[in-house]
Amino acid sequence: MATVNAPALISKTSTSPWRVAYRIFKWITLAGAVLSLVLVLHKVSPPDVSSDPRAAERLEAKLHDAEMATASGQPYLLKITEAELNSFLRKNLELKPTGTPSQTPATAPAPTQSPAAPGSAETNATVEEVQSSVRDVRINLVENRVQAYVVFDFHGKDLSLQLEGRLHAEDGYLKFDPVSGALGSFPLPQSSLESTVHKMMDSPENREKLRLPPEISDLRIANGEVVVSYK
Repeated sequence: MATVNAPALISKTSTSPWRVAYRIFKWITLAGAVLSLVLVLHKVSPPDVSSDPRAAERLEAKLHDAEMATASGQPYLLKITEAELNSFLRKNLELKPTGTPSQTPATAPAPTQSPAAPGSAETNATVEEVQSSVRDVRINLVENRVQAYVVFDFHGKDLSLQLEGRLHAEDGYLKFDPVSGALGSFPLPQSSLESTVHKMMDSPENREKLRLPPEISDLRIANGEVVVSYK
């Protein structure tokens, strides 16, 4: 009758569950990484924003009134609606249409640096570098918060970024405090989001570009409008 090696049998039976657990963990990790990539690459549909064909005209009139008031030394309270803000962005940002094919290598200029995704190590992108990659911007104003939807080019692929937070003035500079964000359909960790946004806005390359004109004493979001206080 064949003998059974008891120590070997005990060793085999004791390590098998760990091997099974390791394999399960490995596949779960791989599946999670694939799912995260799919969520990031999934561009979210743009939100509905308020629109008005006369919004740009109204905003021009408001800005003119603000300029006249400050020239005469009078305080002025400028209120910008969601429709006026989006009209201003469409008019003043030189955005390329989404899905614009890349130039061929023979004729393409030197590539500009694409903006780093929030949470990555590369967070020193300048305002110009970010703007050069932006394809679409839509803004919703909700109570005292701003919700931004941005489509940008990342190495030839259009990705969507959603940010929500509070916009305000602090010590003469424009500040943005993020509340939540998502890259595609992938939610961004709050700590990484705050660190990335603050690092980018406080960098020497960008800080002076976010300085408010001296005649503006305050800027905030209130009751679904951008409220700008002129001295």
